[in-house]
Amino acid sequence: MTPSTAPDKAAVKAYLLDLQDRICQALAAEDGASGFIEDSWQRAEGGGGRSRVLADGQVIEKGGVNFSHVYGTQMPASATAHRPELAGRAFEAMGVSLVIHPGNPYVPTSHANVRFFIAEKEGAAPVWWFGGGYDLTPYYGNEADVIHWHQSAKNACDPLGEHLYPKFKKWCDDYFYLKHRGEARGVGGLFFDDYNAESFAHSFALMRAVGDSYVPAYLPIVQARKHTPYGERERQFQLYRRGRYVEFNLVYDRGTLFGLQTGGRTESILMSLPPLVRWEYDWQPEAGSPEAELYEKFLPQRDWLK
Repeated sequence: MTPSTAPDKAAVKAYLLDLQDRICQALAAEDGASGFIEDSWQRAEGGGGRSRVLADGQVIEKGGVNFSHVYGTQMPASATAHRPELAGRAFEAMGVSLVIHPGNPYVPTSHANVRFFIAEKEGAAPVWWFGGGYDLTPYYGNEADVIHWHQSAKNACDPLGEHLYPKFKKWCDDYFYLKHRGEARGVGGLFFDDYNAESFAHSFALMRAVGDSYVPAYLPIVQARKHTPYGERERQFQLYRRGRYVEFNLVYDRGTLFGLQTGGRTESILMSLPPLVRWEYDWQPEAGSPEAELYEKFLPQRDWLK
């Protein structure tokens, strides 16, 4: 049942634009190079956005932080696949999505997204929900980093309900899973969708808590690992593992499908892809190696806070 509190679309949009600004400022300051370039775009069917990309930085090899606000008269198939009752409704969707691919293989890739959907039809109450989360994709695992990441996620959720972190953590583990590989994309974090519990104020507060906690969750990991020495072996393994990231985004990711199905800007939709990547036929890590440790210790699902 949809809560009765009327959604404030203007407040959500203002928050998302400010969140994009704050995240870009924090990441650019940490990188210390030229910063993000901005590219504003318009969608013919309604709406648009602003994409910000940082490339070839001192820390970030490629990073994108995208805001979009699109609308139309028909819900796209990716949005109605699990909510067929919404077919035929007009929709608005707005969100901030980001992916950061660092250059140093000891610094994990990170992804975050917060979004709001509303589907409306004359004579009927609007149906709205929030979604989002973030996940971490290390190449060389570090237990302290992963614990910090998950503790940050739990701290964000707990004030709004102590049941939320375990639920969203499991949802993230299940979602960011490459079924054709039989392995997780990374070490997880948070994922939620179709969230409209209690009231608009509560649901909006949850989205803000997740969005606001991304920088404190990620930057300490970047700062701790960005000066770690590495060689060609580590770089080649990083490029190989980036292939898993590409496979997930192009095969399973709902946001990618939604963007393509709504006629979004292709460059912005695919900004999450890494700048360099490699695939190797039937590659296996050497037993007892740091590369094998990723598969054996970090990718299997576990409770990192016990």
